[in-house]
Amino acid sequence: MQRTATLLGLALSVALLPAQSLDDRISSILAAPAARGATWGIHAVSASTGQVVYSRNASAVLTPASNTKLFTTALGLLRLGPGYRFETRVLASGRPDPQGVLHGGLRLAGGGDPTLSARRIPYQKGHIEGDPLAPLALLADQVAAAGLRVIDGDLIGDDTRWPYDPYPGGWAIGDMPWDYGAPVSALTLNDNSLTITVRPGKSAGDPAAVSLSPSLEYFTIHNTLRTLPGAERRITIHRAPASRVLEISGTAPPNSAALTDYLAVDDPAAFAAEAFAQLLRARGISIRGRVLAAHRHAGVPYSEPAGTVLASRQSPPLAETLQVIDKVSQNLHAEIVLREIGHVTRGEGSASAAQKEMSAWLESLGAGKREFEFEDGSGLSRRTLVNPLTVVTVLRALHQSEHRETFRDLLPVGSEDGSLSSRFRGEKQASLIRAKTGSISHVAALSGYAGDGPGRRIAFSIIVNGATAPSSAVRVIIDKIAVALLEEGTR
Repeated sequence: MQRTATLLGLALSVALLPAQSLDDRISSILAAPAARGATWGIHAVSASTGQVVYSRNASAVLTPASNTKLFTTALGLLRLGPGYRFETRVLASGRPDPQGVLHGGLRLAGGGDPTLSARRIPYQKGHIEGDPLAPLALLADQVAAAGLRVIDGDLIGDDTRWPYDPYPGGWAIGDMPWDYGAPVSALTLNDNSLTITVRPGKSAGDPAAVSLSPSLEYFTIHNTLRTLPGAERRITIHRAPASRVLEISGTAPPNSAALTDYLAVDDPAAFAAEAFAQLLRARGISIRGRVLAAHRHAGVPYSEPAGTVLASRQSPPLAETLQVIDKVSQNLHAEIVLREIGHVTRGEGSASAAQKEMSAWLESLGAGKREFEFEDGSGLSRRTLVNPLTVVTVLRALHQSEHRETFRDLLPVGSEDGSLSSRFRGEKQASLIRAKTGSISHVAALSGYAGDGPGRRIAFSIIVNGATAPSSAVRVIIDKIAVALLEEGTR
């Protein structure tokens, strides 16, 4: 009886102990070895009232990586609108004559559409499948239906809607040959990239097979990969920036697994024009002139391409495009939206014009000029800087706008989709975390909303710079902090 009373007293005393505060809980999380040595900037507030829930180094100006996309997609919703559509047109110098001859050139005029690919829109989980040239093929079908049989002039891929400035400031030269560093253009096909597959030979001495998708004669391929018995599988793919030469080298054992990678093209407008020429020829349309790209350099006034419209295509609504940007962290699409913001709001589709619009907006929200500096719209640039306080300011502004639910729906859902599909596994309320990830070398970030009902959501930003621990270990710590914020908001 005395033992029972003692146990009851212990239970009561434990129950009367104060619950661990959020400050103490996060301090405990940050005591992990993987967190040491890095700079952690954290800010969390009630999305509806602005009351601070937790803050640590919130004014530190840090590299946000892909959290930059939150700013681009937010401004896109506000300045362009969720229903905004891009348009691609095929313009002729006139109508074909009765024999189907066009006495002049044909122009594929880019309108900034990032959806000329096999990507499924609205966003769907899973790999991209299908014909990457399908949207362009629909334009070719329209041209053929207009009676065109011969182009007695040049076929031009035109991206003059924006000044040609394919690489934002601060992008590393090592990123440029790969799909995630694809050049920016107002005429974009298949995310300005190709898929390359290298299959080692079936027997010793057999050459490796190389295939590209879409299948275009765009690159010159130098293949010196050797198939050798017992060889180490070491396949290297190299493309120098601004080059159309692919060098494939190394060794592989016979009949070993194929290597697949994703390469950026050097000139998106030229790439799209070559693809369009191939599609037109497949429909019996001959081209007597050259296949060219037309660019506009900075400082040259924009002039709307003129001509007879033979074909056109509109993109899905902007909100669906923005969802792709935030869900899968699509760099090129973010840069495209940024330039279109500049084109629409300031009459010049440049990153600098859009950044002026961005700065004016952030200052109107109360952010100081020294609290942010943007060099790009995607976060691939290390010269883009912002503090967690400003990130949360933007999250609150969108939460209080008419686009509140549209903006939240752009973000990856914990343990379900996008870049959060494999994170927060086992957390019962994981789906209540909607947040944008960010990751480049020594940088990790997660910013968004925690909580369900609009009145109970927490807007938060976690940015880590200078991390030397494995990125997976840093992400575990970030996720623990996000869960702690969620639990704090649902008490």
